[in-house]
Amino acid sequence: MKLYSALIGLSLIWGLSFVFVETIIGTAGVWGTVFLRCVAGASILFPLLLIKIKNKEIRKNLPWKALLIAGVFNAGLPWALIALSQTQITSNTAAVLNALTPILTGLIGFIAFSIFLNKQQWGGIILGFLGILILMNFNISELFSNSFIGIGTMILATTCYGFATHFTKRYLSRVNEVILSFITLVVGAAIAGIGVIFTEPMALVNVMQSNDWKLFVSIIGLGCVGSGIAYLLYYYLINTGGAAFASTVTYIIPLTALFWGNILLGEPVTKNLLFGLITIFLGVYFANRKSRVTNRLKAAA
Repeated sequence: MKLYSALIGLSLIWGLSFVFVETIIGTAGVWGTVFLRCVAGASILFPLLLIKIKNKEIRKNLPWKALLIAGVFNAGLPWALIALSQTQITSNTAAVLNALTPILTGLIGFIAFSIFLNKQQWGGIILGFLGILILMNFNISELFSNSFIGIGTMILATTCYGFATHFTKRYLSRVNEVILSFITLVVGAAIAGIGVIFTEPMALVNVMQSNDWKLFVSIIGLGCVGSGIAYLLYYYLINTGGAAFASTVTYIIPLTALFWGNILLGEPVTKNLLFGLITIFLGVYFANRKSRVTNRLKAAA
């Protein structure tokens, strides 16, 4: 019950995060949005971190290289790709594409972590990508034109999540959730800070000079709640329920994002959006069924 409560809570938080990104990005830019998100999230976790690092054994045994990789692929890179995506597509569409995460998690597990997939799971993966085509009204050429910034970067973001989920489960399952979340956000902030300096040097100045209260509410919501608290729940799900279970949070995120996007931003819920979402959901269901899934490494042992 506790595990499923965490799953539902995370989906509600991350569903609203797409709306927050939409609000922030116009002022802060792509990298500025990621930087503010990571800094706000790390700030709220810092008091908890101070309690945890009193344990010397925890500090000595931290796998720093693995933590750095997790930070890049779980925060810095995918969040920049999502922010870039939302400069071209609505938060609704971005959230629906985010539902590909469990499908990409299965595919990355096969490619990078030697996890076998059965015919049913491959069918689910194909079905998931069919959902993308429905969203695009079967105009495949759009993916390789201007729409790549919107749709393609969102797919790349979910690929990062898929890799990071398996990587975290394999190499970081023994690291405390608070420490793992904090370091992930710090690495993300460092990457985003470099991006701000080289691409949007005035982004943070624009934020500080803004008088828009919605902007600051969105920064707090996206960073403190959508990143700090959300990552505690996310890593708890990975370490307790496994990588596949944690990725199923994206079953619910599109539904909450569609609701928030329509209510708060007035974004339309189109037929293509709904049919694409349903198709992706079916793909996710089949791609994550565990029957007859074996691990190559275990089979060879």
